[in-house]
Amino acid sequence: MVALTRRRLVVFALALFGATAATVSSVVPDSLLVVADAETDDHLLEIPVDQGEEVTIAYTHSVERTPVEDVYVVDGSELRADRSVFQSFGAGLPADVERTDEGYVVEGSESHTELFVAPGEIAGHELVVAGERYDLVDASDGRVVLFITDRFVSDAFERDGSSDGRNEMPSETRRPTDSNA
Repeated sequence: MVALTRRRLVVFALALFGATAATVSSVVPDSLLVVADAETDDHLLEIPVDQGEEVTIAYTHSVERTPVEDVYVVDGSELRADRSVFQSFGAGLPADVERTDEGYVVEGSESHTELFVAPGEIAGHELVVAGERYDLVDASDGRVVLFITDRFVSDAFERDGSSDGRNEMPSETRRPTDSNA
């Protein structure tokens, strides 16, 4: 049996702490997808997300009455358009598409620090993240903005008591300032 000397015990404890910290940091997402009221900045939803995770805005096309999915990927502090998938052609839908088993697919090419959505009753806009569906129509009273923020910044404001219960942060950290959406 190996005798545990003080030095071995310290080395073992540090190794265990390092392994635990690495495991926890790889399991806990470090970003939040925030859905906020576009006028008031009130946070309606805060959803933990990982880099590379897909975020889908699903809705029914208002004219064709067929499903449409706009899929974005979390890329740093941006939502990168990955693809749009739809089942029929109609007003506002592109014509230069690829036909797949999913339906008609258009590859995305833009990135957004802010993504504005006007949830509507007819379209029934939903947000889909990690298999969970969030009804944007029920969650909002009008236009919403989606953006990625640092989870730890949000947590720090909650712990420090700066939040008024709506998980808000000062405007310079709440939403990105430069938008290309």
